[in-house]
Amino acid sequence: MDLPSLVKLVMDAFRSHNFWMGLIACTLGISIGLTLERFARLFRKYNIDGPSFMFEVQKFILANDLDGAIRVCNGAGGAALPKVIKAGLQRASRDEQQIQNAIDAASLEMIPKLEKRIPFLALIANIATLLGLLGTIFGLIASFDAISQQADPAQRQAALSAGIALAMNATAFGLITAIFTMVSHSILTNQATKILEEIDEFGVKLLDLLSARKYRHSSEKE
Repeated sequence: MDLPSLVKLVMDAFRSHNFWMGLIACTLGISIGLTLERFARLFRKYNIDGPSFMFEVQKFILANDLDGAIRVCNGAGGAALPKVIKAGLQRASRDEQQIQNAIDAASLEMIPKLEKRIPFLALIANIATLLGLLGTIFGLIASFDAISQQADPAQRQAALSAGIALAMNATAFGLITAIFTMVSHSILTNQATKILEEIDEFGVKLLDLLSARKYRHSSEKE
């Protein structure tokens, strides 16, 4: 089936069964909106090449240029990892526990921003599936009513076809919406998890670098 025929089929389904198809379309619209917003945040605003960024920061720390390392963080925009690393660098003169507390506090601040609204996608997928199922049930009810009617065969056949079409279209559209939403949910969840894992990994590496820097300076003074 070519694209124009598919579009015509969908439009005919909406005109014939606009109530249930409209409800499912609303869930699809919300799903697309949330997906696009989260993709923009997680793949653009909050994301950064962690190893490359940490390599730049490490060079400045090893050169004992903490201000330079902080400038690297400031130049990374709104990415999540640089905000956490910057919080640790700003406590570099303190003891290890205070540095760790600063990193943990910045990490906890980023977690809600990274996971924001993602759970709603799972809810929307379930709602779309249930709406499709509900449309199917109403379509089958209409079909059985058509069979029981005392009308001429042509009218009963038309009513039966309309009921079956409602059932099938609602099921198909509900499943399409649910599949799209669940795939989006999985991709976004994996991306949020990846960013959080990088924050944990490079937060530990930063603490190790700052500890080694203090030990080196202490040895030089002696």
